[in-house]
Amino acid sequence: MRFNRSVLAATGLAALALGATTALAAPASAAPNTTAQKVCGSAYKTVNSAPVGSLGTVYLTYNASNGENCVATIRKNPGTAVDMSTWIYVADTDEGGQDYGRFTSYAGPVYVYGKGHCVDWGGQISNVYTQISGSNCASLKESRVTGTR
Repeated sequence: MRFNRSVLAATGLAALALGATTALAAPASAAPNTTAQKVCGSAYKTVNSAPVGSLGTVYLTYNASNGENCVATIRKNPGTAVDMSTWIYVADTDEGGQDYGRFTSYAGPVYVYGKGHCVDWGGQISNVYTQISGSNCASLKESRVTGTR
């Protein structure tokens, strides 16, 4: 019995050490640790998206059962907290919202009722921003702007 406990203890310590080493090792290229559906909710389907430079993507999602849009800005490589934002606005109803702060992975979610309305939305990561105007308006052409602040 004593031998078996020693072997088990040594095996357990080796596995623990290997696990700690693996957990501390940085991946060659980090991937986003979330999705728009995890941020907004599983009933929300992505209907549009736009890159925020090379830093990440802002997603516009829609829930057909309640007519709500949700927007989230997700970093490509999560890490140290940086200035981030996400926003949405429906001009017809003068409704909208935003989320701004220092985040490690994503900004949002922000929800607004948008069924049958054009929406303006966007996001920012560090000093790079993307804004989309007149989006999801059937045959109307949206306007996209990406820049730095």
